Amino acid sequence: MKTTTRTTALAASALGAGLLFALASPLAASAHVGVTPDSTAAGSYTVLTFAVPHGCDGSSTTAVAIDIPESIPSVTPTVNQGWTVEKSTITLDPPVTDAHGNELTERVGQVVYTAKTPLADGYRDTFALSLQLPEDAAGDTLEFPVTQTCEVGSTLWNEKTVDGEAEPEHPAPAITVTEAAGDAHGHSDSDDAAASTDHDDASSTTDAAEVDVLARVLGVLGLVVGAVGVVIAVVSRRRAPAGK
Repeated sequence: MKTTTRTTALAASALGAGLLFALASPLAASAHVGVTPDSTAAGSYTVLTFAVPHGCDGSSTTAVAIDIPESIPSVTPTVNQGWTVEKSTITLDPPVTDAHGNELTERVGQVVYTAKTPLADGYRDTFALSLQLPEDAAGDTLEFPVTQTCEVGSTLWNEKTVDGEAEPEHPAPAITVTEAAGDAHGHSDSDDAAASTDHDDASSTTDAAEVDVLARVLGVLGLVVGAVGVVIAVVSRRRAPAGK
């Protein structure tokens, strides 16, 4: 009995530790200023959403400045009602030509969001930037260093993350550009072919659903018949003469 109790306790402890570990990992990751893209394909237009989950050692956040890589000449910030937003430009020498054939003499080097009311520690807010990823950047990692300014102090999220090494304390938000999947708006050459198979897929799904329903009905009937058989057997046994 003692052995069984001890084994149960050890199992419960191991399960609890596992749960704590599973919960701790995403919580630790969420403590960083991170970025989530809605597309990573080279040449595609994407919206990058930056998340600020806390202040600076307990101090409220007053400004968030996002540095833009040199390979991205144009950025459109999304308005956040609780913040003012400003684009800081850098002169291009020599000028560059954008995807539409326009000559650009300057680029957006930084986007700065300034809080109308400081964002208290323990509260989260997001900032979205619309931009086009470089067409020749497939396989590259683009970093967007962030300066988080608070009422007291500031934090620079600008450390490079290296594969195979421990994550730095203040990693720069970054995305990895993937191979181009279609045109700049994300339309793939296979879209029409995929659309043409939708009807067949829907029909197959409907047929599969009907078969599944029939199987479930037959399974339930089988269980009912089996249960009735068991009841009959039990009743018959109770009615049988004691000597038999």
